Amino acid sequence: MANVYGCLGVLDKTHIDVQVPTIDKVTYKNRKGQVSMNVLCVCDMNMRFVYVLTGLEGSTADSRVLRDAINRTHGLKVPRGCYYLYDNNYPNCEGFLMPYKGVRYHLSEWSSRRPQNYQNISI
Repeated sequence: MANVYGCLGVLDKTHIDVQVPTIDKVTYKNRKGQVSMNVLCVCDMNMRFVYVLTGLEGSTADSRVLRDAINRTHGLKVPRGCYYLYDNNYPNCEGFLMPYKGVRYHLSEWSSRRPQNYQNISI
């Protein structure tokens, strides 16, 4: 798939259930009360994984997970003028673009027609 106006791909976070020592369970409990580890996954436009960050406690906020990925020595890098798409659980920052809140996007809706308003236009 071709690069769409500088879009490199997408990122999202998931939780993987883990077993940890009793003393660590509090920090590994996510918002649903499950003991888990955060996993940040980044895919390119061809649906290939280009970056994966594991190991952060389940209680870690999405914004901190992303900040940690960006600040690592061999972390997630976004070339100037490019961006990754992500959902509204993350903060707005350079190199990352979130869709308009409350607007549903489906590729099949745009295959035969043009955007109707400014909310439907991508960068």
